[in-house]
Amino acid sequence: MAIKLLATDLDGTLLRSGKPVSAGNIAAAQAAAREGTVVTIATGRMYQAALPVAKALGLDVPIITYNGALIKSTSGKIYYEHYLDEDICRRITDFCAERKWYLQSYSGDNLYYSDSGEFSKRYELSQKVIGEEVGYAGMRKQVSRMYKMLIITAGADVTQNWMAELRAEFGDSISLTQSAPDFIEIIAPGVSKAAGLQKLADILDIDICETMAIGDANNDLPMLRAAGFSVAMGNAADDIKAVTNAVTGNCDDDGWAQAVNQYILKQ
Repeated sequence: MAIKLLATDLDGTLLRSGKPVSAGNIAAAQAAAREGTVVTIATGRMYQAALPVAKALGLDVPIITYNGALIKSTSGKIYYEHYLDEDICRRITDFCAERKWYLQSYSGDNLYYSDSGEFSKRYELSQKVIGEEVGYAGMRKQVSRMYKMLIITAGADVTQNWMAELRAEFGDSISLTQSAPDFIEIIAPGVSKAAGLQKLADILDIDICETMAIGDANNDLPMLRAAGFSVAMGNAADDIKAVTNAVTGNCDDDGWAQAVNQYILKQ
């Protein structure tokens, strides 16, 4: 069956670490588009951080951002939004403040930090965005149109312990996912890349069986399971590779373009 919709993760998938989209990946994306495949991004990134990548591909398509909480085209058309509850956002802020956990939030596609330092500077550099330090008190006030909240930890072991604390406190009122070992991404229940892929497929009148997804991280798992055909990057962990239909080359070797050439362009 022909692939009509391709959804791709960014970091570790389409993008090499700290680098723009490669010429090989751009060429593959444009070739797929010429063959009639809608090529879209599905990322945990905020919209303003994903937009330059979408533009680099040279395609005006809806992009799935904030792990599925916002679907918005490169030309600015909003297709779907799903926010965190404002009271829950305030409770999460207080919860983190009591423990002195670093927190950042994304309200109306604006980025706010509990404090500026190593974590915020590293994030700004990797995402090429600028946030604003407002403290926990300021974050309590910036809770409208909250697509996502993000806690950054000192490492993977800390992350798992803190996620357990969050689940114990907030239960089913939030969903947790990860795009990196030191990230705890908090989104509304029902939000995921898989749900975003399904919604976009419905909007475009494409059957989910005619979709393909490429990813490498834990927050890609729902999307990889939901897509009609799924591909894990060669640099993905073994548990990611175990659920996909195929495995391609590493991100740094244009494994993304290899997958598009093999499974969409049939080269």
